[in-house]
Amino acid sequence: MIKIHQANINDIEDLEVIFSLYLKFYKVESIRDDNITFLKERVQNNESVIFTAKKDDEIVGFTQLFPSFSSASLKKVYILNDLFVLENYRNQGIAKLLIHQVIEFAKENNCARVSLSTARNNPAQFLYEKLGFKESSFKFFNYNL
Repeated sequence: MIKIHQANINDIEDLEVIFSLYLKFYKVESIRDDNITFLKERVQNNESVIFTAKKDDEIVGFTQLFPSFSSASLKKVYILNDLFVLENYRNQGIAKLLIHQVIEFAKENNCARVSLSTARNNPAQFLYEKLGFKESSFKFFNYNL
């Protein structure tokens, strides 16, 4: 049975294991201590909300939200920045459970929306669309530093 729960500071070391696999999936080099510091700071400073999916006390998936705000709606929005499920646990509905938790959390916090971006070739986009996410009419730009 999969249990979804909001991570706290005590979960960081276990969370780092799957977080490093997530970074590896995106071909990002990572250092364990740096990952732990990053996750700890986000949680301690209330700069992100992390939900984990656990099976038999092992974290098999997670998602991380970052808060932002919408001037047009005068409300908070969440950016679903990270979503990852261990390969052996994919196609079992875990990502769907995590996304449902995100949506419920955003509703409970009176948010205007949950936004995400993904690679055009990411097969997960079909799940996002199935769950009600719509492609934005806005064009997104980045200025890398």
